[in-house]
Amino acid sequence: MSEPHAHQAHPVRPSVLADEAALGALDRSTWSTLHAVSPRPQPPYAPFFDDNHRPPDFLVAEVRDAAGEVRLAGYTRLVPPTPLACNTHVRQIQGLAVADWARGRGIARALLRAATAVARSQGANRMTLRVLGHNTPARALYESEGFTVEGVLPGEFFLGGRYVDDVLMGRSLAP
Repeated sequence: MSEPHAHQAHPVRPSVLADEAALGALDRSTWSTLHAVSPRPQPPYAPFFDDNHRPPDFLVAEVRDAAGEVRLAGYTRLVPPTPLACNTHVRQIQGLAVADWARGRGIARALLRAATAVARSQGANRMTLRVLGHNTPARALYESEGFTVEGVLPGEFFLGGRYVDDVLMGRSLAP
């Protein structure tokens, strides 16, 4: 993931180690049972990056605010779904977050389109993701970008006092 990508006025670039604090803050501020299956993060916070979550795995979107400052507005994680050689043709979105102040500006769509371009540049011909069944806005976005439901694990998670489906979505990257 070395090339920056853009959608409208939203530059998307590979993350770097210096993004760690901003990414951690964004991740904590956007936590919700609408999309998170892990408990709400509590201090002391774990590092955002670790051996399994490396800077090259993430794309970040930036927005210039009214004062001209560039702010990190969102991120997505794009990785092979498994370490198996027979699965190297697939890339998986494992997390997508947009800051509350940046919602409704096409940031998530820019991140998805950049992730698609990166996956293609890495030789992938398929992309997959998992989304919680009750996350209607995310599901609509993914469908509008060519993802279709390929499977459902009914009641896979118990969140906020109710059982929630785990929806498996995928799309071809063939031209």
